[in-house]
Amino acid sequence: MMKLSPDTSRRGFLTLVAAAALLAGCKPSGGSGSGGDAAGGGASTIVVGEFASLTGTEATFGKSSHEGTLLAIEELNKAGGLLGKQFSLITEDNRSTAGESVTIVKKFISRDHVVAVLGEVASGRSMEAAPVCQQAGIPMVSPSSTNPKVTEIGDYIFRVCFIDPFQGKLLADFATKTLKAKKVALLSDVSSAYSDGLGRFFREGFTAGGGEIISEQKYTSKDKDFKAQLTAIKAASPDAIFVPGYYTEAGLIVAQARQLGITLPIFGGDGWEAPELIQIAGGEALANTYYSTHYSPESSDARVQTFVKAFQARFNGETPDAMAALGYDSAMVLADAMKRAGTTDGAKVRDALAATKDYPCVTGKTTLDAARNASKAAVIITVKDGKFKYLETIQP
Repeated sequence: MMKLSPDTSRRGFLTLVAAAALLAGCKPSGGSGSGGDAAGGGASTIVVGEFASLTGTEATFGKSSHEGTLLAIEELNKAGGLLGKQFSLITEDNRSTAGESVTIVKKFISRDHVVAVLGEVASGRSMEAAPVCQQAGIPMVSPSSTNPKVTEIGDYIFRVCFIDPFQGKLLADFATKTLKAKKVALLSDVSSAYSDGLGRFFREGFTAGGGEIISEQKYTSKDKDFKAQLTAIKAASPDAIFVPGYYTEAGLIVAQARQLGITLPIFGGDGWEAPELIQIAGGEALANTYYSTHYSPESSDARVQTFVKAFQARFNGETPDAMAALGYDSAMVLADAMKRAGTTDGAKVRDALAATKDYPCVTGKTTLDAARNASKAAVIITVKDGKFKYLETIQP
């Protein structure tokens, strides 16, 4: 049975999916069939599984990504579906917990007979599930796992976001050129594959450009007190602090840094992308902070504005963040590959995904390279007057 988040009132997410699943006795939502079909025929629906962090420490990421994915599936079905069938989306909550994703994806494949899997935002949980999909020959598309190791797991594993070697290098350039920083302190999460990887790629890019990492401190996910690390960083007198972590800890780090009188720039990667960042840190504390991400809803691009308006209409006026946009894009890229393949057969969909070139995503034209990674631009966001503001775009 699909697991429901206890916090369903915040956005009303999962309403359609949950209702269909419960009414059908926990059959996939979005159609009357009980499973997909490898040849694209013989079943009434195209069943796709989605695993996400709908509760727990990264719930904001999972909810946003899910809502973008759900909007895409609804739009595809409204337009007539694909291959003469409707899409059926099964969504499961991994609770932001290690190990849960494996159990969920095994269930998707063995019991629900999905033809593809969408997820996850967090790189560590994508790396847990990817070997299961690879072994079963089921294509998996991550919306926003940026650690390069995700797609290295096998040729059935794809993503629609840029990867951390690019993000780390662009943040190194940003620190050097925009922040004019020559000495940077690094504060990273030892328990996170994402934080470890992004920190490493930033270090490589920054030192290669002549910069110096003068203090390197560590923390663990779910820590609440960072004053010891920040005190050590303050004593080192850096020009800026790089925090390649997730919004929950990043918000606390920024707030505590300001309490200690640290006013210098603090910056991070796309793990900062969440409205809760402002709620946790406070808008005043976030002055002179920056992070890289995948798109900005402030873009004047017609495709972006069409998506933003559709998302706001579907989800009570809420403005979609980058995770929502990438969730939407992951479903659309998968559907496009199935359309070009003319089937939901795993191997043929895999080949079609690998051939994706210049697909017009919300987050920019997407081409999947030989390593099944997306090459696309990034944007830098800052906080001004307690609100996220677009600063600049950085091309690959």
